[in-house]
Amino acid sequence: MILPQRRDPRLVTVRRGGTLTDADHHLLALWSADCAEHVLALFESGKPEDPRPREAIEQARAWVHGEVRMMQARAAGGHAMGAARNLRGAARYAAYAAGQAACVAHVAAHDLGAAAYAIKAVRAAAPNGEGEAAGRLECQWQRNQLPDAVRELVLDDQRLRNDICWSVFEG
Repeated sequence: MILPQRRDPRLVTVRRGGTLTDADHHLLALWSADCAEHVLALFESGKPEDPRPREAIEQARAWVHGEVRMMQARAAGGHAMGAARNLRGAARYAAYAAGQAACVAHVAAHDLGAAAYAIKAVRAAAPNGEGEAAGRLECQWQRNQLPDAVRELVLDDQRLRNDICWSVFEG
């Protein structure tokens, strides 16, 4: 579970009673897509014939550019997570990262889902004993990609939700 029981108003759009602007919602979606794309090869190396995770990432970006509606992006996210269902390890987590990225269009708080699953994918792909270090490097790479406008929000949210995100944001 990556979503808190109580929604943080900073991750709820203004029109739904929160404080998140559309511009910042879009930045979170793009960042999430980048996090998922960064580990996509971990899925595609084992399932190159399955386009669902890649399509989910594309739909996330298309939503940001107004090319698809939220429901299309969210549906693509569900399909990517379906691609993960019968898998294990890095490939499974990479597909979940893509699915979470596409679902940011629906609920902005899925941004940490994309990031956390990407870190889990890298950890799972690392040789024995190197998973934690690989995860820390991935987390740092993700943080380096954060747009300034949402940087503090994401870093604070990582601190607040670290426990329900498998403690991948420590360090």
